[in-house]
Amino acid sequence: MDVIHSYGVESTRYLQENYAETQDWFLFVSSAADLRTTFLILFPLLFHLQPATGVRLVWVAVLGDWINLVSKWLLFGERPYWWVQETSYYGNSTVPQLRQFPMTCETGPGSPSGHAMGSAGVYYALVTAVLNSSQRHCSSPTQSRCVKAAMWTVFWVVQVCVCLSRVFIGAHFPHQVVSGVALGVVVAEGLNRASWIHHVSFRGYARLTLFLLSFALGLYVLLGSVAVDLLWSLAKAHRWCVTEAWVRLETTPFASLLRNTGVLFGLGTALHLPTLDIKKAAVVVGEGEGSTTAACFGGRIARAPFRLICAVAAILLLHVLDTFGPPVHNRSLFYLLSFCKSATVPLTTVVVVPYFAGRAVNAVTKRGNCVYRLFE
Repeated sequence: MDVIHSYGVESTRYLQENYAETQDWFLFVSSAADLRTTFLILFPLLFHLQPATGVRLVWVAVLGDWINLVSKWLLFGERPYWWVQETSYYGNSTVPQLRQFPMTCETGPGSPSGHAMGSAGVYYALVTAVLNSSQRHCSSPTQSRCVKAAMWTVFWVVQVCVCLSRVFIGAHFPHQVVSGVALGVVVAEGLNRASWIHHVSFRGYARLTLFLLSFALGLYVLLGSVAVDLLWSLAKAHRWCVTEAWVRLETTPFASLLRNTGVLFGLGTALHLPTLDIKKAAVVVGEGEGSTTAACFGGRIARAPFRLICAVAAILLLHVLDTFGPPVHNRSLFYLLSFCKSATVPLTTVVVVPYFAGRAVNAVTKRGNCVYRLFE
């Protein structure tokens, strides 16, 4: 592996020396590839415009990142920014000097890349959903092929940019980002075929959340009982990161686990609140005579404008809520509040924003009693 790692370090050094002017672009791409973008932007937008796709994105993101966590714990992958400091591979030769950035100092093991895996899975699910929808609107096979070629070109351009950005900042070796993309596509393709995810009960969501947490914690305890420290990478991050402030608690494996399971549990709760009738596949945001829901605006069917209003409002509100982070002085409290905070993302998107938006519309129109359909 030392040889493979050395080629990876050379790749990072080559990019940093020859493409230094693209630093801001690589940092932006690496930041945008984080699953926070999926939860705070893509999910609110897609849930209100194409709800089935929005739900699937959450499943792909959560299960993909959980598989990524377990894989990292089992593979013990190194990261360039600390491997180059500790290895004896170079002997008496000059050790390559790699620049570090605020996003370099990830604290979990490096293989496979979580950013590459998450980005590949989420965008694969998004692209396939768009293509399936576009087939009904393409007037000819030629137009269909052009749309398909354009969408997959965009997909692979995004993945190449994400992979290069992770290598550029010294957070991953090339083989780690490639394996991350491959695993992400596999997870997304598997969930594309799983139509049952749209019919999971609240009890099913709760059981799955408990299973994901229990399995990960059980693996941690089991390996810890045989003197295997699954948090070995955290010590390396603290030791070799040039700026201590760049080592953030939110990048630790347990923070990722609690964040993702919180989103999944919140989605299950939101979809099965009394205001949601999943059997009828509808969200009711008004009750009684004169009530208004997302499908009504001024007594006329105006689903698209209302959905867009809800999507924009949800994105803005979630970004405001995201500015309030849990305290980092107490690790257990941080993890617990991270779970709770993440659960508010789907609750805000699915229930709170549509409800109050519907009430606001009702206050203006004072008529209609309609239903906003989720899955059509």
